[in-house]
Amino acid sequence: MRVEWKRETLPIKNIVFIPVHKEKSDGMPLKVCRDAGLNSRAPPWAAAANRSGGPPTALPGRAPLSVFGVLLLTLLALLAAATFLWNVLVLATILRVRAFHRVPHNLVASMAVSDVMVAALVMPLSLVHELAGRRWRLGRALCHVWIAFDVLCCTASIWNVTAIALDRYWSLSRHLEYTLRVRRCISNAMIALTWALSAVIALAPLLFGWGETYSEGNQECQVSQEPSYTVFSTFGAFYLPLCVVLFVYWKIYKAAKFRIGSRKSNSITPIAPERLEVKEASQQSQMVFTVRHATVTFQTDGDTWREQKEKKAVLMVGILIGVFVLCWIPFFITELINPLCSCDIPPIWKSIFLWLGYSNSFFNPLIYTAFNKNYNNAFRNLFSRQH
Repeated sequence: MRVEWKRETLPIKNIVFIPVHKEKSDGMPLKVCRDAGLNSRAPPWAAAANRSGGPPTALPGRAPLSVFGVLLLTLLALLAAATFLWNVLVLATILRVRAFHRVPHNLVASMAVSDVMVAALVMPLSLVHELAGRRWRLGRALCHVWIAFDVLCCTASIWNVTAIALDRYWSLSRHLEYTLRVRRCISNAMIALTWALSAVIALAPLLFGWGETYSEGNQECQVSQEPSYTVFSTFGAFYLPLCVVLFVYWKIYKAAKFRIGSRKSNSITPIAPERLEVKEASQQSQMVFTVRHATVTFQTDGDTWREQKEKKAVLMVGILIGVFVLCWIPFFITELINPLCSCDIPPIWKSIFLWLGYSNSFFNPLIYTAFNKNYNNAFRNLFSRQH
């Protein structure tokens, strides 16, 4: 019996070739081979997992943070907390000590309020913004609130530094006319103007439609990039107060140098009798010198208490202005250049310049209280009462 084997070819029905929208680097359409029974809408990371034979290591768009990134974000969070606590301590001291319920401490209190608002309302949302890769995922309304408070508080902080410098200049150069009553009125007027100007700059895009701060498609939340608003806001918030504080400090330095130099050598040129007479007053503890065509010079030994106080005040204002300029000038230069020339500044540098400006709210109370013994004593008394 003979058995014959018959050879047959079975058709392949389950394998199909379909085009997809993904393209190669050369622009040609890519064709993939798949089983007709598989789900064609699987996410890309799932396909990658199937090819690699294991689960994906991370979701798309959520790259794991490096050790340096974690340390940097921790440092920024500590900066926000330290800024809040330090300024709250200054405010609590001013409120508890009655001697601080006058000028110039009302200017310091206004500066501390603006810096507390920066630490409490602006820095935390900015940190969330950085954690999301500079993408805003909290909605349009919260974006508008964040940008408004950002511009308001930072502008008020800058103008409060300017008001403190002006108050110090007038107290040194016009100490006779600049009485306590005049000083109180002027300082209150400067505080009101500071917050009014800051509110106008912050709310102008919302009230007058001056540019857009939120882009839903790009998930962006930033200060309006309208060129006209950029010029208005940067000059009103930084460049104008910068010119004022630099001019004022130059005048403070000249006035203090002149006053201290004039006290070093006090000359008296009296007129009348022809010979020198020295007589002691019977009822007054003083010596009367009279001489003709002669000059009697009194030379002081060392600095007086007032001279030391004025030197310390000039040094304090100088450091306050210097730190203010170093912290804010990189940010405002990039803010002015970016919309006008359409320059592409890397996001990492924008973040560095922004947080450098925020750090000024931490340095302001630190500098002012470091040069004031009254604050140091008040801090000790405050903590000693608690213990």
